[in-house]
Amino acid sequence: MKMSQKPQETALSKCPGCEEPAESGDRFCGACGYDLSAVPAPPRDRPTVALTVPTAENRPDGAGGSGDFELAAPATADAPGSDRPRAQTQTQSPAQPQPRPQAQEATAHAPAAGTSAPAGTGAPSAAQPVPDPRTRTDGPFATPSAGTKLCVACRAGRVDTDGYCENCGHAQPRERDHMEQELGSVAAVSDRGLRHHRNEDSFAVSTTALPGGSPAVVAIVCDGVSSASRPDEASAAAANAANEALLESLPRGTHPQQAMHDAIVAASKSVDSLAGETGRATEHDPGRHQNAPACTLVGAITAGDLLVVGWVGDSRAYWVPDDRSVQPARLTEDDSWAAQMVAAGLMSEAQAYADDRAHAITGWLGADAYELEPHTASFKPDRPGLVVVCTDGLWNYAESAAEMAAVLPADARSRPLHAARALVGHALDGGGHDNVTVALVPFAVTPQGAGSGCDTP
Repeated sequence: MKMSQKPQETALSKCPGCEEPAESGDRFCGACGYDLSAVPAPPRDRPTVALTVPTAENRPDGAGGSGDFELAAPATADAPGSDRPRAQTQTQSPAQPQPRPQAQEATAHAPAAGTSAPAGTGAPSAAQPVPDPRTRTDGPFATPSAGTKLCVACRAGRVDTDGYCENCGHAQPRERDHMEQELGSVAAVSDRGLRHHRNEDSFAVSTTALPGGSPAVVAIVCDGVSSASRPDEASAAAANAANEALLESLPRGTHPQQAMHDAIVAASKSVDSLAGETGRATEHDPGRHQNAPACTLVGAITAGDLLVVGWVGDSRAYWVPDDRSVQPARLTEDDSWAAQMVAAGLMSEAQAYADDRAHAITGWLGADAYELEPHTASFKPDRPGLVVVCTDGLWNYAESAAEMAAVLPADARSRPLHAARALVGHALDGGGHDNVTVALVPFAVTPQGAGSGCDTP
C-alpha cells in the first residue's frame, strides 16, 4: 500500500470532544464518538452561546457587571468496535451516524447585547437571561408529562422518535445495549461491553412441554460476526428462528437432538434471507464493501433426563455440577482456526490460542458460509447442575471449564439471573473488549451415585 493510500492516523493524545485519552490508531473516541481521523480545525472565535452582558442602562438595578451564562453540552456518538474475523474476510463494521446538529448552534447567532430579537423569532431579548430548559413551562422543553422519556445526558430534553434528545441532540442508548430476561429457572443477560459501539449478540430463552407433559427448557445464544454486514440483525434473526423452531417441534414429540439440528437449519435460513436485503449496510458509508450478514449460534435443551447442546461457530456451552468437587466440562468444540490446528495435531492448545489467527472462525451461519454443519450432542447427567451457554465475550475471560466454574456463583441454580449478571460483570471487569452474552439453564435430577455423565472434556 502506498503511503498516500494509508488512512491518516490521529496525532491527538486525547479526544478534543471529551478529553478522554485516545489510543494510537483510533478513528473515533470510545467515550463520545468524536471523529479522530482528522485533526480538528481551530475553534471559531466566538462562544458557544452569545453572552449577555447587562449594562447600567439595561440592568433592573442600574448597576453594571457581568451576566451569567451557560455552555450547552456537545453531542456525542458511539464509537465503532471490532470483533474476530471470519476466515476469508476482514472488513470493518460501519460507523454509527453522527448526532444531529445541536440546538445551541442557532444560539451562537443570537442578537448582540442592547438589541432586540426580530419579532416572531422567539429568541430572548438582550435584557433577558437565556431560559433554562429544565424550568421552562412552555415550548418544546416544558416540564414533561409522566412517562415521557428524558435524555440520559442533560436530563432535560425529550427524546424524539429517532432516539435523539430535542434539547442537546445526544444520541440515546439503544435498548439492545443491555438486555436481561428471567423465565422461571432459566435466565440470560447480554451487554454491549466496554469497547463495541453496539451490541451484536442476541439470545432467546423459553419453556415448553413435551407430549407427556414434562417440561423442556430452551436457551439460544448468538454472536454476530462484526466483519460481516448487519451482524446485530443476523444474531437476532438466528436466535428468534431457532427458538421458534424448537417451540414448534418439541411439543410434537421430535427428539430433542433432532429438534436442535432442525432449529440450527432454520436459523441459518433466516440469516441467509438477510443477504437479499441490499442497500442498508452502506447507508452511512457508501464506499464500504458489503458482505452477507453472519453469526454464530449455541443452544441448550433440558428435557427430562436429557441434556442436548447444538452449535455452529465458537460460542460455547459448559456443564457445571452443583457439587463443585465434581469436575466441570466444556460441551462444545469451536469452529475456529485454533481448534483445527489442535485437532490436526499441528499445535498444542496453548500455542494455537496464542496465535493471532486463533479466533478466526471456520463455521458460521450466513449466505457465504462454506457449508452448514450443525453440531449436536446429547448427555444424561446423573446429578444436578447448570449449563452455561455463552459467547466468546465471556469465555475469553474464563476459558477452561474449571475457570468458568470458579467464577459462577455457588447459588447460581437458585438465583440464575443474579448469577448471569455476575458472569457478565466478570467479563466487564476483565476489560469488556467484546459483547457479552450468557444464558444459564439448570438441570435437576436425583443423584444416582458417583460420577457424572458429562465429566468428559
